[in-house]
Amino acid sequence: MKPNAKGNYLLADFDEIPPVPCPCGLAQRAFAQTDNPTASFHRVEISENSRPHYHKRTTEIYHVLEGSGILELDDDRIPLKPGVTALIKPGCVHRAVGKLTIINVPIPTFDPGDEWYPETKE
Repeated sequence: MKPNAKGNYLLADFDEIPPVPCPCGLAQRAFAQTDNPTASFHRVEISENSRPHYHKRTTEIYHVLEGSGILELDDDRIPLKPGVTALIKPGCVHRAVGKLTIINVPIPTFDPGDEWYPETKE
């Protein structure tokens, strides 16, 4: 991420962001640094074996760019296609399934310590 001289904005070039494994597949994470508490912006390639998970503090916005599939939200299954967007609140067990590319906006900024799995749900 490249801050400007005054520090009042950040820029990201996804050609320069390496993908990392996540419960959904592979994510490229922009603006996910500790000095940015507001939000991050991820491009995610959903894998066929994505893992159901939830967050205790994070709200996520999923926006489908390419492909089709299903978004599992607690006990609901929502068809996905380009242009569909979902806001996922904390505590909602979720996963996307299918051949999909999505944008994920975690609010506040992504925290790897806030990824939980149903078997650990309190």
